[in-house]
Amino acid sequence: MKRLHWPSRMPVDPYILLLLATVGIAALFPARGAAADVASGASTAAIAFLFFLYGARLSTREAMDGLRHWRLHVTVLVCTFVVFPLLGLAARGLVPVLLTDPLYQGLLFLTLVPSTIQSSIAFTSIARGNVPAAICAGSFSSLAGIVVTPLLAAAVLGGSGGGLSTDSLVEIVLQLLVPFAAGQVLRRWIGGFVARHKKVLGLVDRGSILLVVYTAFSEGVNRGVWHQVSAVRLGGLLVVEAVLLTVMLALTWYGAKALRFGRGDRVAIQFAGSKKSLASGLPMASVLFGAHASLAVLPLMLFHQMQLMVCAVIAKRRARDPLDPADEQAGGDRTPAAA
Repeated sequence: MKRLHWPSRMPVDPYILLLLATVGIAALFPARGAAADVASGASTAAIAFLFFLYGARLSTREAMDGLRHWRLHVTVLVCTFVVFPLLGLAARGLVPVLLTDPLYQGLLFLTLVPSTIQSSIAFTSIARGNVPAAICAGSFSSLAGIVVTPLLAAAVLGGSGGGLSTDSLVEIVLQLLVPFAAGQVLRRWIGGFVARHKKVLGLVDRGSILLVVYTAFSEGVNRGVWHQVSAVRLGGLLVVEAVLLTVMLALTWYGAKALRFGRGDRVAIQFAGSKKSLASGLPMASVLFGAHASLAVLPLMLFHQMQLMVCAVIAKRRARDPLDPADEQAGGDRTPAAA
């Protein structure tokens, strides 16, 4: 029997540590009064800027080139926006045994957000999978999520903080869709600048998300929402998320095999179809949940770190698998990730 060798360093994302530190700062020094108004305005502007950058980065040409892999992309989209939400709805039976209702709402929201891009590409590259497919699948998922996630939230979350009134719909359009569309329109002129300054703008990205987290958790502290969470409930949430991730990893791998995808495509489907985007989910939760965003994003933050750790182990394991003959002929499947 082959032994599973764990990586020498587990990928505890430093950014997760920054997020947790931001939560701690918000707990000790929450923004109140005029400071809260300033933080809220800055958070709104940060969300708009984030989605403007998303629009400026998405290459329409790359997206169109990826359409030839439409079966793969449809499979990833179904996993992300159909299978995940169905599992989230099924988890309703765990309330109140393992989860409180607010934590369940956050778990359900987690199942609605789009897939990741960067980590899907990185893990697919390590596992010698179809990297171009992973790039396109992550991009399509992020693009679809701008529209699909709010609509799914309206359908499954109802009046529990994710329902879409006319005002919230206008807010979503103004904060998410309009900046994204502006980024796409201006990409012709600013695309080169964005590509040349990717690292700097990436820091701006992450700094903006930290501001969103601080604002959301400050409001949660001011409203006393953290008194609703105990260590036992957090432990129950981690168990549920571990089961959710395990189920999705199995479904994406063996389901793709049943659909007769090659090994390289199965790797891309597994990593793109089993993960959720923290970068997209946090600002969306801030818009959709408002004062309740702090508890809504907690399950997503925990799931994000869990998926990184587990997928790193799987990617290193897959890297030692023998390649299919078709994969060995497809040099693009082993192209190193650039992002």
